[in-house]
Amino acid sequence: MRPPADLNALATRLTRIGRGHVGHDITVNPPVQRASTLLFEDPDHLYEDDRRSYGTEGLAVHDALCEALIAVEGGAGAWLLPSGLAACTLGLLTVARAGSTVVLPDSVYKPTRRFSDRVLKRFGITAHYVPPRDLDAIAKAITANTSAVVMESPGSLTMELQDVPAIVAMAKEVGASTLIDNTWSAGVFFSPFDHGVDYSIQALTKYQAGHADVLMGAVLARTTEQYQTLYETAHDLGLIVSADDAYLALRGLRTMPLRLAKQQETALRLARALEAHPAVEAALHPALASHPDHRLWRRDFSGSSGTFSFTLNAAPSPAAVNAMLRKLSLFGFGYSWGGFESLIVPCDPQLQCRAHKSVPHGPLLRISAGLEAADDLIADLTQALATLRA
Repeated sequence: MRPPADLNALATRLTRIGRGHVGHDITVNPPVQRASTLLFEDPDHLYEDDRRSYGTEGLAVHDALCEALIAVEGGAGAWLLPSGLAACTLGLLTVARAGSTVVLPDSVYKPTRRFSDRVLKRFGITAHYVPPRDLDAIAKAITANTSAVVMESPGSLTMELQDVPAIVAMAKEVGASTLIDNTWSAGVFFSPFDHGVDYSIQALTKYQAGHADVLMGAVLARTTEQYQTLYETAHDLGLIVSADDAYLALRGLRTMPLRLAKQQETALRLARALEAHPAVEAALHPALASHPDHRLWRRDFSGSSGTFSFTLNAAPSPAAVNAMLRKLSLFGFGYSWGGFESLIVPCDPQLQCRAHKSVPHGPLLRISAGLEAADDLIADLTQALATLRA
């Protein structure tokens, strides 16, 4: 198993990183510069390629946030996007070629699937969905015409882990680019660039911002050349985030190691309690020894975040599941995760689009553990689950 993530050391680094920018002699945080137009001292400077010419290229607070993201996850460069979905789509648009194929796990984030099936299809790009664990199926899907191989590990609903080094090796054989949605690990517990992945995608809305009040994403590139391609694509599309949102994400990032430590501990306690509950078929948490991909988790990950799923026994009806959920008082019903508040969502309707029906037997629910006391959350789940037994 990889050494556990040193969240204390990360906390120290994140209090210092990104503080060498404009105004740092006066303020702890970089100032929020709200600007579209940038002025030049001389007209000769207007067309110099090595100068920023407009607000769409980012300002001091954008630089500080990108610097901090790279300090956490590595890579040669990062670009900020208005949402996690925008990060997924920018990554694909950066590397996909007209007339090519892209290979994605069947467990991929549903909006990424929608973009691939609707937008990429219009440009003659064919999406192939493969069982996330099936290396033979993945190998067959990757051909000389494959421009991109997308990974999501674990899958954000059914929590399958992928053998990233093996998949990267397959992609390299045909010159295909590799991308991974690494949001679950927050870039802390899994290091994609150590395994040769080309682009790492983060939904900063989740753990980095951490307070359910910012929409943002980022794509990080492994090499300088790959970052240049990423930058050119984002710049051509005019994609940028506001300075205010970048400031809020940077402020959230300062406390992320402390929140992750708490959410990791709480999620594991919840998963173990659910695993032992008679109304629960299985707790799908990669750090549990019972998880089918626990071996991969031990090999590649240095910890776990606060998001996991579980399935129910006895196949209760959707109405019974919703009645049980209404009994909860400490869990909100919402699609996001990684914030300070605990959330739960039934997932079965989202599984209907999958091509490969290797889904859990019982109803599937996903939990995002927040910062509430674990004992209180366990008691809330226990009293709600009792309604199913009744």
